Order: sequence, then structure tokens, then C-alpha cells
Amino acid sequence: MALLLNAVNPAIGGVLIRGQKGTAKSTAARALAALLPPIETRPGCPFNCPPDHPAAICPVCRPAADRPAPASRPTPFVELPVGASDDRVVGTLDIERALQSGQRHFEPGLLAQAHRGILYVDEVNLLADHIVDVLLDAAASGANTVEREGVSVSHPARFILVGTMNPEEGELRPQLLDRFGLAVEVAGPTDAALRTAVVRRRIAYEADPVAFYSQFAEQEAALGQRISQAQQLVPQVTLSDGLLELISQICIGSQVDGLRADITMYKTAQTLAAWENRGEVSVDDIRRAAELVLLHRRRRQPFEEPGIDQQQLDNLIQQHQPRPGNRGGADSQDAPSNTDTEGE
Repeated sequence: MALLLNAVNPAIGGVLIRGQKGTAKSTAARALAALLPPIETRPGCPFNCPPDHPAAICPVCRPAADRPAPASRPTPFVELPVGASDDRVVGTLDIERALQSGQRHFEPGLLAQAHRGILYVDEVNLLADHIVDVLLDAAASGANTVEREGVSVSHPARFILVGTMNPEEGELRPQLLDRFGLAVEVAGPTDAALRTAVVRRRIAYEADPVAFYSQFAEQEAALGQRISQAQQLVPQVTLSDGLLELISQICIGSQVDGLRADITMYKTAQTLAAWENRGEVSVDDIRRAAELVLLHRRRRQPFEEPGIDQQQLDNLIQQHQPRPGNRGGADSQDAPSNTDTEGE
């Protein structure tokens, strides 16, 4: 669900998948790209520029009589290797050519390739510090800037950041951890029937990948269509002042730092409502959003495992009551009719 919500609304800020080895974390992340609608760009464009908003340095999309016509292409899926160099990630600037000819020659890197798509980092907790800093800058600004010897080049770099990691191999730097909008914990199934079903599917795939794919093609197409429909609905979803106050109370009660959790929670709740084809956010949307947003942000004691205190979350929601005369408070239209939340 965290992956699907980011597909619907990339403004959520990506997802971090933590879990044991061999739990299909990478498989799920790589499968997301196939569900996303294609993007429009010009053939050969190294920056995936939208046809009506080309990057200033793009050699393909700049206004010219001979530039190619726009065409559709699959949503980019770019994998960032753990051992990637700085130049491989941000791109390289030919200083000698710039000094001799006065023209900036830029060779785009992985951040350019990932623009308008997915940037996937396996074992994100093992990234070198300087690469982490680059990702932080790009994620915060939506652009990548390369400077060498007084020569500067900048291009858009907006992407869905998806990272996977095994906590046994080390934790993630707090600066990068907070940049992920959502986080989930994954564990291997303990039900024998479910594990057997997974192995059977693996056997079927290895025997005939084409037949295996065709078996689920219709479901996958329906899922992609649902993503497209939810994308159109997100801007129309409303969230009352009362529920916005509830979000703030939950974040305060969970002792999170800063306001990024509040902002991400309301975006996630809106997207959940759009995913379920509803025009208003409910208390249940807030609850589910909190479970995804606070997992990696809640202030913990030393040696305490990441996670959500469900009892604390329930208490914070139950304590939320609209003030008299506050029309923006959480009323019956903000929550499902079968909720037992006080004040609803």
C-alpha cells in the first residue's frame, strides 16, 4: 500500500522498506514501475523533460525546428548501486571543453535519468555519506546542481525515492531516514500455507515466465487504471480543520521532530481517500496514515525497536474532540459511521 500511495501521489516523499533478507523487498519495489502510466517526453531526451517544460540545458528539447515530436515512454526506473561514484550519480561536467569553447558540456547521471520516475536504492543504509548528502539535496530541492571550477549546471530531479534495507546490516542515517515519506516493516510469513503458495508461484514463474505474466496481466492492468483514476481525484479530496488538528495532536503525542510528519500525514490521508474513491478524509484514513508516517519518526528510547504504539495512537484519536462552535471539527462526515471515536 505504501508503494501504491506513492505511485498515486509522489509528493508523499517515497517509501523505506525495512525487513529481513529474502522477503521480496526488491521484487515489490521493481514491480511498481510497471503499474505507473507512461510519461510524455521527446525521443532521446536525457532529462525526461515534459514537452512543454524542457530543461534549459537539454540538447534535445530546447526550441529548434528539428527537435523530435513528443512520444510516450515507460516511467523511468533507475537503480542506484551502493558503490556508485559521485559523478555517476550527479553527472559530469567537462571543464576543459567549457573553458575552451565557452559551452557547458554536461553528461547526465542517475538523478537525471530518474526524473519523473522512480529512484530505487537497495541496501540504502550502506550508501556512502557523500552519496547520501547528494540524495538529501536533490530530494529537498527537486533539482540537481553540479558545480566545477566556477561552472554550474542545474536540472530538475523529481522522483519517487524507494529504499530497501536489512536492519541487521546497520541503521540509516537520521538525516536520510526522515526524508522518506513512509516506512514499512516486512517479515517473512509464518503461515505454512502462505509460504507454500509463494514457492508454488516461484516454480510456475521459472517454468514459463510468459504464461505466468499473462495469468496476472488483467489484474495488473486494472491496478494501473486505478492508480490513474486516484491521481485525478487527489486534488479534489477535502480534509476538515478538525482532522488537521487531529494530525497535529498525533504528531505531538508521538514526539516527532519538526513538521515533516504532519505534512506527510495529511498528504497520505488524502491519497488513501482518493485510492478508495472518496472525496473526504476520514478518521480511519488518519489512523492508517499515522502507521506509515510515524514508524521511522517516533522518538524512541535507546535500544527500542522502531514501531508504532497502537494503544497510544488509539488514545490520541479518542482524545480528539471538536471544540464547541468549531465548524472545522471532526464531525460525522469526517469518519465512518461505525467508528467508536469520541466526539465523532
